[in-house]
Amino acid sequence: MNDNPTISLVADNLRALFWPDAGMLCTSLRFHEEELLRRIEDLEAAKQKGSTAGIPLLYPWANRLASLHYQAAGRDVVLNSTSPVLHFDDHGLPIHGVPWGQLQWKVLEAKSDSLLAHLDWHREELLAVFPFPHSVQIAAQIAPNSLTLHTTVYANAESRVPVSFGFHPYFGIPQVERSKWRLQLPPMRKLQLDSHGIPTGASQAFGPFDSALGDSSFDDGFALDRADASLVVYGAGYKITVSFLEGFAYAQVFAPKGRDFIALEPMTAPTNVLVSGKGLRVLEPGEKLQASFRVAVDFSA
Repeated sequence: MNDNPTISLVADNLRALFWPDAGMLCTSLRFHEEELLRRIEDLEAAKQKGSTAGIPLLYPWANRLASLHYQAAGRDVVLNSTSPVLHFDDHGLPIHGVPWGQLQWKVLEAKSDSLLAHLDWHREELLAVFPFPHSVQIAAQIAPNSLTLHTTVYANAESRVPVSFGFHPYFGIPQVERSKWRLQLPPMRKLQLDSHGIPTGASQAFGPFDSALGDSSFDDGFALDRADASLVVYGAGYKITVSFLEGFAYAQVFAPKGRDFIALEPMTAPTNVLVSGKGLRVLEPGEKLQASFRVAVDFSA
């Protein structure tokens, strides 16, 4: 990444790296020099493939769409299955919007403990997949035991903007095998998904949950019962807490069996919301939306 330098934020023993030229990706989060992020071994390869890694912003939609066709905010959109600015899953469904590596952010301010970056959604190839001119800002702030990301979407004066983004943080407990990690989830509504991971519209009560991962596998969507929910993975003295501060009403938990990571994902809307319209928020011209979450890190020997 020598041609696309990262920006470092440091507060005592917590250090985060961001790659503004490639999606404002958080490429590293080290606590006392122990790496807490996963899937970051070869970021150049991940960028080329469109694979998620570290802490990526999934924009302008998180997870899958059930169709190449969606209607939102008064626009009828048909996506091109061969578009170079889209990524598709094994079923040919568009997933995670425009891959992070194709979104170049402009740094507005960089300090030792904070970073502010800006993205204009005005390029022709971006409007072809999400025809809603707008801009986005991410403000990252680091403290001795936490990293907070504030995202603000600004609708321009002439366009309505549907909101459906999320983040996909990959975590791991240092020096502990995955089966011994423990997952703690609050009471939520678990969304029923079809075989392609698309919500069916049904849901059921879930949690609270507190158990070792063992050989279990997760790829589940949830509607939060509380706006200030927290999702936690912990073990061997480490505790990583993802706290939803504002704007995120949904979550995805992704922990496939046999993989040494867990993703605790803040989402502004449920999967497939641009197609289903269920739970979709739309900004009116001139409005803005703020969504924030915090990653807190604790260690007790």
